[in-house]
Amino acid sequence: MNIRNTIFASESPEMISAFNKAQETFKYFWRELSWEYRRIIPVFDLAYVKCAFIQVDNDSSDSPLVEYMWISQIDFDGTTISGQLMNQPNYIDNVQAGEIIEQPFEAIVDWMFLTQDQVYGGFTIQEYRKQLNDSERKEYDASWGINFGDPNNILFVYDQEEHPENLIEHPMCEKMLDSFLNFIQTNPTVIHERDDRGNQLLHREAIAGNFLIIQALLQHNLDKSALNNQSMTASDLARKMGWENIAKLLA
Repeated sequence: MNIRNTIFASESPEMISAFNKAQETFKYFWRELSWEYRRIIPVFDLAYVKCAFIQVDNDSSDSPLVEYMWISQIDFDGTTISGQLMNQPNYIDNVQAGEIIEQPFEAIVDWMFLTQDQVYGGFTIQEYRKQLNDSERKEYDASWGINFGDPNNILFVYDQEEHPENLIEHPMCEKMLDSFLNFIQTNPTVIHERDDRGNQLLHREAIAGNFLIIQALLQHNLDKSALNNQSMTASDLARKMGWENIAKLLA
């Protein structure tokens, strides 16, 4: 089953465009969230990802059921996203609200995070809000308890309008680089340790798009051809995420 074709089958061109934009920019969401997880004091009010959940319809195997739902407590290994399902399904019955679920990267159709009263992402939300008048938008926003702002101005990274360079490199990457170098000098074995998905530090930083950290890691003569459990190198993961500068560095 081609996941994207199944998702797109009954959607408008405008919503398909929103789905695609969300997946193309998911790299920014994960980079922001990966730094959020390193903070002692969190600054995000929320961080959610919307996925398409597909279930074969016994009455019509050619037209599977598709339901879009949000997950929180996000983790991501470069190919699979996991988290806690926030919604109670209306159409499918193979998952329930509160369950920890896993979905392939291709099932992602939206993401958003909120910090300092500013929403980032929310592509499907803004596409829906475009169809509403001012009064309806206020009512919709009130149902979330969030002011989603201008539906035609979607931001990807923190402080993007003031510092567009944040699209290229996360500001914390440069600020924390010396601390990172001190850490790996004191704990050199962490470079080679693997998580349960087979990702080493080089893989994880490639997924997160931290160019400066990867540049520093390469000074330790790491094996750039090391494979994770999905038989992917760090370069493969960077390319999958859309971090072309990192993919070239690791080639």
